[in-house]
Amino acid sequence: MFPVHTHSMAKRVAVIGAGSSGLTSIKCCLDEGLEPVCFESSDDIGGLWNFKAQPEADRCSIYRSVIVNTSKEMMCYSDFPMPDHFPNFVNNSTIMQYFRLYAEHFSLLKHIHFQTTVRSVRQRPDFSNSGQWEVVTVDRGGREETHVFDGVLVCAGHYTQPIKPLSDFSGIDTFPGTIIHSWEYKDPDPYLGKRVVVVGIGNSGGDIAVDLSRACEKTFLSTRKGAWVIGRVVDRGLPLDMIMMTRARDLFYWLLPRALLNLIWERTLNQRHDHKLYGLQPVHRILDQRVVINDDLPGRILLGELVMKPNVQKFQGSTVVFDDGTVEEKIDAVILCTGYDYRFPFLPTSLSSGSDGDLKLYRRIFPPSLERPTLAILGLIQTKGPIMPAAELQARWATRVIAGLNHLPPAEKMDKTIEKHVQANLKSYPWPKVAALQVDHIPYLDAIAKEVGVCPNIAWLLLRDPAVGFRVFFGPCSPYQFRLNGPGHWSGARQAILTQWDRVAKPMKTRPIPEPSSFSLFFWLGLSGGAALIFALMAMRMIPLFLNSD
Repeated sequence: MFPVHTHSMAKRVAVIGAGSSGLTSIKCCLDEGLEPVCFESSDDIGGLWNFKAQPEADRCSIYRSVIVNTSKEMMCYSDFPMPDHFPNFVNNSTIMQYFRLYAEHFSLLKHIHFQTTVRSVRQRPDFSNSGQWEVVTVDRGGREETHVFDGVLVCAGHYTQPIKPLSDFSGIDTFPGTIIHSWEYKDPDPYLGKRVVVVGIGNSGGDIAVDLSRACEKTFLSTRKGAWVIGRVVDRGLPLDMIMMTRARDLFYWLLPRALLNLIWERTLNQRHDHKLYGLQPVHRILDQRVVINDDLPGRILLGELVMKPNVQKFQGSTVVFDDGTVEEKIDAVILCTGYDYRFPFLPTSLSSGSDGDLKLYRRIFPPSLERPTLAILGLIQTKGPIMPAAELQARWATRVIAGLNHLPPAEKMDKTIEKHVQANLKSYPWPKVAALQVDHIPYLDAIAKEVGVCPNIAWLLLRDPAVGFRVFFGPCSPYQFRLNGPGHWSGARQAILTQWDRVAKPMKTRPIPEPSSFSLFFWLGLSGGAALIFALMAMRMIPLFLNSD
């Protein structure tokens, strides 16, 4: 006899958002025997990566030319590699193709309610016993509905609330041109032939300034602090993250003094383009904050199409005055790349603490104030690596906690861990709300993986399966490592690790390259050997002459 599973036996979990975190959360619920119900306010999956020609309030928004900064092997889901013919760095439409393939492969779409907005998430009166939540939703027809769930996974993204610090700029009310946030920017067409100031040099600021510099009469990039800039590709044209994000390198860096590492890295980047010469030199050391990843920024500066400027001091009509006293006249537009705040207005205010409304989260996932750990917030991190594998591991852990398979430490211990984490980051990120978001990529992945029981045992792997163990330790820390064993083990993980560089090469093998023939190889070896022999004989003949020269 097989056990009978009734519909009511499975715990129901609300998944808020069907972006990259929401999709994997649905799958993780299914993996743990939970019943996911996903609410997505738009008409499609993809979240941030679902390009819309017009930005929509309280939703993420991207520009048309956006390309991911992390390579396909490092950012994919751990049990579903991107197709080998996909380029190594994908644009938004290609990543949307990947999401559709993932959703179809694991039958996720049937669990999603599109054009349904979550109005509120509240604890039920018997929460201390049941851990249940009351979720109120509104569909596209305006119909309100109340649901009861055993758990809630918040996957709503944190690039929805643009920060527009207009009060920081004296005289901005006299500026006759247009002022928008990068959240509203879509493409350079409206700025053709104009003079534009871009404020802020994060990844978006760099991308948008480069984008504009190909259409504008002149583009100015204003930065208060400067930035270290590196391209997507490094030695031999290989993806930056696949070369840099390895366990061996992490261990090596941990052993070396931070001051020495800063010196080495800054020297390396300055050899590619002198940051001081290019006007990019930042006030901070390279390891203190995230670098800007941009292949084209130095080239546009070299061509004079993009001009670096210090912080904007004030506006005088269409004239912009900068901190160094320089002036640029006839400015037509200003684009503020000044970051985002995050908030989840549907959550209980009791979950937020502090004057800035920050969410205190254990391991950046669980609010320690809850009596029952049945609510988790996913993807609310900033890391120097890809977020998708981190969000997937978060979802794997959170669903196991909701299912009762894993347990959290006492609230006091969680609070101490949170405080320690924030204090460690405050030196580089003085705003506590931003400091709390920062995580070290590989250590963070490992910390969550240990909770799930899927962290690779390097020593055991090197002994039992050296081919994989060697690649796990010395090669890129790709997501497949977290499917080799333990809960959610995937039989294809080993092969995915062994073939990851093949998938890097595949999209670039678009024409046959002539291989040197064996004849030519032996010919040149013979020629070089013959030359060496002639020189040796000549030298031997010269030695007696040299000795007898007296």
